[in-house]
Amino acid sequence: MNCVRENIEAMAGYVPGEQPKEGEAVKLNTNENPYRASEKAYDAIRAVADKGLSRYPNAVGAAFREAAANVYGVEPDWVMCGNGSDDILTILTRTFVGENQILRLPYPSYILYKSLAEIQGARSEEVFFNDDWSLPDYFAQKPATTATAPFRVAPLENVDPNSLKLVYLPNPNSPSGTLLEKDAIAKIADALPCPLVVDEAYADFAGQNCVELVKENPRVIISRTMSKSYALAGLRFGFMIARPEIIEQTLKVKDSYNCDALSIAAATAAIQDQEWLAQTTQKIVATRERLAAKMRELGFLVPESHANFTWNAWPTDELSHEELYLFLKRNGYLVRYMKYAAWGEGLRISVGTDEDVDACLALVEDFLNGRRD
Repeated sequence: MNCVRENIEAMAGYVPGEQPKEGEAVKLNTNENPYRASEKAYDAIRAVADKGLSRYPNAVGAAFREAAANVYGVEPDWVMCGNGSDDILTILTRTFVGENQILRLPYPSYILYKSLAEIQGARSEEVFFNDDWSLPDYFAQKPATTATAPFRVAPLENVDPNSLKLVYLPNPNSPSGTLLEKDAIAKIADALPCPLVVDEAYADFAGQNCVELVKENPRVIISRTMSKSYALAGLRFGFMIARPEIIEQTLKVKDSYNCDALSIAAATAAIQDQEWLAQTTQKIVATRERLAAKMRELGFLVPESHANFTWNAWPTDELSHEELYLFLKRNGYLVRYMKYAAWGEGLRISVGTDEDVDACLALVEDFLNGRRD
């Protein structure tokens, strides 16, 4: 007897990037930080471990809420903690989107958004980016019927125009690394009839964020992670910044103890070390610019990235991105090969250390030279 819900059985599910065994390959595929996290985070972990783990942690991560509030200029009740930003996104989707309702997302972007809608039995509406990675005006409008859906929007059947309940906007976007300015996001938020979640997983590499928009518009919510800029991907800690009335509702949805004592302590110590953050992001941004410049020099189309990776697409069908990905993998370097239906394909390359990026670039050049011989 199969008791699995039909929508779960039908969905493909989100597939994370490859995780090789330790030392098996250089990982430039999942946008991890190549540098060691702040030593203050490790000190905090040791202190908690020495004290013991027999007690439950604070249910809302109060220490982190206070620390993050100080960094972003809000009150602690504007902050909610999660087991990674994926947990935050799950909580938000469960809070706002019900069965047969609509979650909107740009395309191509973070694949998990669509999976979260499928889990809810909801529908995801994918609005294609323009060729310059800007968004069409439709992104801020009510859902269209199949007959009236504009070009480059995946149309939905039998649409209730009032069924749009949540919109996700990754900024910077993945896989492109591109950025929408705050004024453009403010206009989208003002026009939408529902909450707008600005997913700022990579915002520390961009030099701007939308915290002020949260203060100005009650529909704006920010999702953040400690995995990328703070180098704590192995810890699993994320958070959101939103109005207290939204936080009050999402606290009802989260797991009772969704963050453990070690992660709360480490994340709290890490976010307080803003000097480490500034120094590390500066190094990553410098390496990113070298990576982008060299890939353009080799002939790839590389949009300006504001994240810790670049999106690299060959301008013609003469080069197989998949073959290049496999060539790099055989030589010990993992990048992310991504293919989007009705859009195209390319390679997303995470920013590693200078040494690892230079070695990867040398391999890309060897591959291209081999094709030309």
